[in-house]
Amino acid sequence: MDCIILGLLLLKRRTIYQLRERIDKGLNMMYSSSMGSIQAAVKKLLNKGYIQYEETVENGKYKKIYDITDGGKRYFFEWVNSPIETYSKNPELAKLYFMGFSIKEKCEENLQKHILQLKKQYDVLNAICKDGENADVPDGNKDIFLYQLAAARYGRDFLEFNIKWYQNFHDEIRKIGNRNV
Repeated sequence: MDCIILGLLLLKRRTIYQLRERIDKGLNMMYSSSMGSIQAAVKKLLNKGYIQYEETVENGKYKKIYDITDGGKRYFFEWVNSPIETYSKNPELAKLYFMGFSIKEKCEENLQKHILQLKKQYDVLNAICKDGENADVPDGNKDIFLYQLAAARYGRDFLEFNIKWYQNFHDEIRKIGNRNV
């Protein structure tokens, strides 16, 4: 979460609510967009001196507008220039692994709910990708945008794979006879 926030602040200054809104729109597959997780990361970044804020009042409302510091930029660029790490952990698979202990009807119901959630996430990322493919990006930001769009396409394609996989598995277990634990 730390580097996501630093990267967003590198693009432009934002309030904590603007950070949350941006994370909600396409980055929530990477990290939670809960206000608690964002506030915890902001506090940590402030304590390390990687970000700072300016207090303002707009339309009678008190706001803190966060910005990245030089130290935050160094930390971010060190992170972004390091090799991509391979993570193979998927906590959702633990539930799938033990789902055989569940009642068949519950398995089918929960898999269908999961597929619907995946489809909703897919629709959001697909819209972001379509908008991105038609976006008019200034020359100075084309390289940055290329990678941001690639991350959105990866997320969309990953979700498409998961939807198909879970749908096929859902169809497979529907063919299995009733079983109860």
